[in-house]
Amino acid sequence: MLFNSIDFALFLPIVFVLYWFTTKNNLKQQNFLILASSYFFYGWWDWRFLLLILFSTIVDYYVGLGLSKQENKIKRKLLLWTSILVNLSFLGFFKYYNFFLDNFISVFSFFGTEIRGNSLNIILPVGISFYTFQTMSYSIDVYKQKLKPTKDFIAFAAFVSFFPQLVAGPIERAKHLLPQFYKKRTFNYIKAVDGSRQILWGLFKKIVIADNCAQYANMIFNNPDYYSGSTLILGLLFFTFQIYGDFSGYSDIAIGTSRLFGFNLSQNFAFPFFSRDFGEFWRRWHISLTTWFRDYLFIPMVKLNKNKKTIWKIGIIFIQFLIIGFWHGANWTFIVWGIIHALFFLPTLFKKSNKKNIGTIAKGRTIPSLKEARSVFFMFTLLVFSMVFFRAENMNHALEYMSGIFSESLFSLPKFSGIKRGLIIIVITIVFFVIEWFGRENKYGIEKIGLNWKQSIRISFYYAIIILIFICMGASQEFIYFQF
Repeated sequence: MLFNSIDFALFLPIVFVLYWFTTKNNLKQQNFLILASSYFFYGWWDWRFLLLILFSTIVDYYVGLGLSKQENKIKRKLLLWTSILVNLSFLGFFKYYNFFLDNFISVFSFFGTEIRGNSLNIILPVGISFYTFQTMSYSIDVYKQKLKPTKDFIAFAAFVSFFPQLVAGPIERAKHLLPQFYKKRTFNYIKAVDGSRQILWGLFKKIVIADNCAQYANMIFNNPDYYSGSTLILGLLFFTFQIYGDFSGYSDIAIGTSRLFGFNLSQNFAFPFFSRDFGEFWRRWHISLTTWFRDYLFIPMVKLNKNKKTIWKIGIIFIQFLIIGFWHGANWTFIVWGIIHALFFLPTLFKKSNKKNIGTIAKGRTIPSLKEARSVFFMFTLLVFSMVFFRAENMNHALEYMSGIFSESLFSLPKFSGIKRGLIIIVITIVFFVIEWFGRENKYGIEKIGLNWKQSIRISFYYAIIILIFICMGASQEFIYFQF
């Protein structure tokens, strides 16, 4: 069930009414309704995958209970690794089986040995990369005694399957989201209005920006031989805007929807395109994923480096970014994309500036300094070129696209079908980023924009957003991160 679909437009208000008007603020009934609604939401794609998420939930629930009763270190580690292996085995089979099989066969073929292997026609369960990491965080935190295990199976199952963020995040930590299922929730009008405003902005990002940019990005990427170098760069820009509008738009809708039901989800994007270096970018892009790897992979590995050797830190960074790239998909392009970002990140490590740009750029000022603007432009330029590998179908496609950019046609004017409409989309995208710039100190672009305006002007602003959403609805596309 897509957030930008008629199905969800009917589903959400029905669940909202049932949640607040039939449960009578009864915590157990609310949690059960959330669970039932989440399973219905997830089963809308393919009911068979409900068994997968249910099994994962049961395993981690009982692992948590086992850890609470067990003091023997070896047995505690066995319980933890049971959770990790079960979850990663599901993820590995559904997402990476064919990738490893094909590459295994290719290696043997390279050395002159022909072996046979049958690829499987596997359907990737929607959101498996997200809820797998979410449920593993519970087992790890219970093992480390940072979280008390729950005895409430309904609350735990609702936490794992919470429908607003189930299929594309944010990847919530158990110690942040799970306790919210224990607390009594009453309707808060201010929180609901703020949530609705964030949903509206998320839909604008997705439908107006991402879906329209996707049409041109797809057209140009699918036929790189037909276009000039300048047009290929424009295609890269369209895709970069698409993926940001698509994924951050989903996060905004998820966070806003959760607020309608009295929950607070973690911020997943903090205006990453205004970053001054790649250290800052990765603190602002897909925050729930990068902090997950930081806390559960990077920090534990750094602690093993007792002699504090620089080469060890470099190796850890490459491993982390390689895994982040591979997490996105079973393709060498994602691995290369991860390695490229590791290379972009390393200068901030060598200069010890990876934690320098912590605050918001040009905080309290309308215009950034020349140095800040130059840093943002340089970071964004490198980011855009790295997106070739994120979008390309395979390595040959990526290299073909890159070679097309650096050709004699690089300095010609861009030409493509529907260029006039494309220019309109570019203008709308520029206006969108201007709004994001003025809202960059908040949690989302329009959180506080217009609150001090006259009511008529503020309502006109919101109606303008709604009208644009309805005008652009015909270009609806599935969320990119559903494939991850």
